[in-house]
Amino acid sequence: MLLIAAAWASVAVTIGIVVSLLAPTVTFFTHVGLGDFLFGTEWTGGFGDKFTWDDKSWGVLPLVVATFIITVIALLVAVPLGLGAAIYLSEYASERVRKVLKPVLEVLAGIPTVVYGFMALTVFTPILAHLVQFNTIHNMLSPGIVMGFMIVPTVASLSQDAMSAVPLALRQGSYALGANRMKTTLRVVFPAALSGIVAAIVLGISRAVGETMIVTIAAGSRAHLTFDPREGSQTMTGFIAQIASGDAPQGSPVYYSLFAVGALLFAITLLINLVSIRMVRKYRQAY
Repeated sequence: MLLIAAAWASVAVTIGIVVSLLAPTVTFFTHVGLGDFLFGTEWTGGFGDKFTWDDKSWGVLPLVVATFIITVIALLVAVPLGLGAAIYLSEYASERVRKVLKPVLEVLAGIPTVVYGFMALTVFTPILAHLVQFNTIHNMLSPGIVMGFMIVPTVASLSQDAMSAVPLALRQGSYALGANRMKTTLRVVFPAALSGIVAAIVLGISRAVGETMIVTIAAGSRAHLTFDPREGSQTMTGFIAQIASGDAPQGSPVYYSLFAVGALLFAITLLINLVSIRMVRKYRQAY
């Protein structure tokens, strides 16, 4: 009975989130068209008078674009490093080395994200400024790179678990056919563990999309549509953090916009998870 209650608790929490978002979001869309919200290219809801709907632009596209640019940069860092670490820990490292390196790697997941945010702002941005030109101290490149390091443990740990679960008989069969360790890893173990690896990457995407403190500190608080990672732009979670800090009076238009952006973020995360479930089922192999 206790286990059943624990299983249904997550469902109840999800329903509670939907219910809490629903009414304010509906109120927001009684004043703002859905098309204007999803496809508008200017967001000025957090500026000026927060008590009126007039003379405001509620296009969420700048927030969405900034979120996905930073997520893509993070994945370009996390996926190669994470999969490389997973392959080494699963196929090359000795048991003694594995017992030392894996806990050290997972320590990165326990570092507070506010530390990553300040590191992006005060360490990575000055270093990258010698390589690329930034218009301001806030940009999307530094938080994207640092966020990539943050999600490396997620990708590496789950991928390594998936690769370790591949039966030893598959490896031995590959060696018997004359394949070396690298070919066996890439052509036998990696495809066999693909469902778990895909799940690890998608979980990393969800973590990057929902990350708040890194982008709030290092990406800036000005929402504008740009595809240049050298420029700063506010993300969805950055906007939510800014408004939820008490800057918006309850019942004001910008207060309701907080729930609209939150609902969109919830929908994006849900879509990512649904795609993950479908891909895991597609590539799952039973042994």
